[in-house]
Amino acid sequence: MPDHDKTTLDLLVHRFGDDARETLSGMQGGERLATMAARRSHRRFLPERIPLATLEGLAAVALCAPSKSDMQARDIVIVKDETQRRKIDALLVEQTWVAGAPELLVFCGNNHRQRLIHDWRDKPFANDHLDAFFNAAVDAGILLSAFVIAAEAIGLGCCAISAIRNHSSEVSDILGLPDHVFPVAGLGVGRPSAEGHISLRLPLDVTVHVDRYGEENLKTAINDYDARRAQVQPFRSQREVEKFGESALYGWSEDKARQYSKPERADFGAFVRAKGFKLD
Repeated sequence: MPDHDKTTLDLLVHRFGDDARETLSGMQGGERLATMAARRSHRRFLPERIPLATLEGLAAVALCAPSKSDMQARDIVIVKDETQRRKIDALLVEQTWVAGAPELLVFCGNNHRQRLIHDWRDKPFANDHLDAFFNAAVDAGILLSAFVIAAEAIGLGCCAISAIRNHSSEVSDILGLPDHVFPVAGLGVGRPSAEGHISLRLPLDVTVHVDRYGEENLKTAINDYDARRAQVQPFRSQREVEKFGESALYGWSEDKARQYSKPERADFGAFVRAKGFKLD
């Protein structure tokens, strides 16, 4: 059944499993929620460039999203200059699809403006600790999500690029980011050349809690999810085979365990401190 013929409930049950049907049986919401429930990442695009005016308009819509205490501690850098783009693509060469994305945006946390305002208004900056970094990072994450929703509403496809933080210092230099401004994620944007697939998610009772956090039957639930995902949406390849060998049942948990068995971004804290943040 094509996505446009499916209800929001159909799409959510496909993503979260049959056990979600009873929980979500009263789910309504029409076309908007169905579109959100059907969302997917896209890494294959038509070569068509997206006009700057369109990207700026989507940025404006995304910037309507919530911001901590109205601080608006987030920015988007739209990378249109070919020289700038080639430099960033070269850093992300292991992400082979990135160079084929017609447009690249970088979402940044920004605590720089707040500090400038304190200087201009002759007020002490009394919160020079982890929260300053955290607020900006969360604001940027909210902005990224809102941009994706806006882009998909006009038929564009997107895929976030966390690997931008593997090269935070270099990307910061390329984009001219001042102290207290840092890249959170990149985003490849374009018109999809393939339908893509809906990624299955962990069961709702694993990630949605009522009143108190709980982990009852967590291991069983994850094992069941692994089996379902291996059947419906198997991984194309296994990570770190030379180190861990081939797994007969290669599910989500095995993939994530292998992914984070390898050091990654160990220098990110040093980068953040070099940007002027105190993380205590």
